[in-house]
Amino acid sequence: MPTFPLELASAASAQADIRSGIVDTLLRRAGELGISSAPWFNGLRVQPQDFANPNQPPYITYREACRLIQCALEALPGSGHGLALGSRQSLAEFGLLGLAMLTAPNFGEALRTGIRFAPITGALLDLAVVDDPAGIAVTMRMRTHEPALEAFLCEELISSCLNLCRAMLGEDFRYERVELAYSPPAYAAQYATALNTEVLFNRLDTRVVIAHQWLSLPMPAANPESAHQIALLCHAQMPSEQPPAGIVAAVERRLELQVAGVPRLTDLAAELHLTERTLRRQLSAAGTSFRALLDGVRERIACELLAESTAPIDQVATAVGFSDVRDFRRAFKRWTGRLPVEMRRQCTGCVLIRR
Repeated sequence: MPTFPLELASAASAQADIRSGIVDTLLRRAGELGISSAPWFNGLRVQPQDFANPNQPPYITYREACRLIQCALEALPGSGHGLALGSRQSLAEFGLLGLAMLTAPNFGEALRTGIRFAPITGALLDLAVVDDPAGIAVTMRMRTHEPALEAFLCEELISSCLNLCRAMLGEDFRYERVELAYSPPAYAAQYATALNTEVLFNRLDTRVVIAHQWLSLPMPAANPESAHQIALLCHAQMPSEQPPAGIVAAVERRLELQVAGVPRLTDLAAELHLTERTLRRQLSAAGTSFRALLDGVRERIACELLAESTAPIDQVATAVGFSDVRDFRRAFKRWTGRLPVEMRRQCTGCVLIRR
């Protein structure tokens, strides 16, 4: 997949609103191995001593977090660090978010709570829940396309969330399957061992699929009143809401994660902690609309898949939310003036710049 500069991240990437537990974990791992992390911080406003209290890491920007993780991956020996570090995470390390999930009525609602409030953990991946024939799928994607970082972040999140789910439901819990949108690394065999499930590489999206059988299971500490109070505390810790100038990028990121499931404006507004009316108004003020953004995301992803994969046209149609390939062909013709097969033929050997 083509890359684009980190500087093209959304405006939110320049805001110091991330308390990245992953950075703190990498610093501690470096300390265990006797590796100095001081060089990672050259030119940054934060320093290693700012992370001295693991319960209260400093606020950093998205760019700073990416820079520190990149430096850590270059400095640490070996490979598969995301899988290894994720496997060390416990329920306690999810803090308030873990408690919010424990008090949900059932596991399905716990998952949705975890996705909704994931930003309070300093997550660098945008997450969404979509339907899957087997149950539901949690999709994940970075705001920027940084292949080395994205593989590490996905490994760490998938591995740590497996621990979280087992802490809530028991050691028998397992993912139905794991799909990864990148090629298998040299240490690919470690995935199956660490995750104990089918792992598929070079897929259209990165996601974990969870079977229906788990979703209705009650949470061990289910309590409606406690769940409501904890949700209020989680909401208070959420990073600042996107300003109107950044709302377009925020909606586009969520659409990219959910495009196969025909996302609704109502659901996206809830994820952004806005009313549907407010979201419509902000998009209008930015000179666009939900339908225009959805069509734009569908067109962009369809063009990428046609140019960069060998997936059949009907699979591309499904990936961007069309159940009927004929409807997809008509829509694609309207967007681009060409049929999908013509686009694929013309893009042979070319490189698309991904936003």
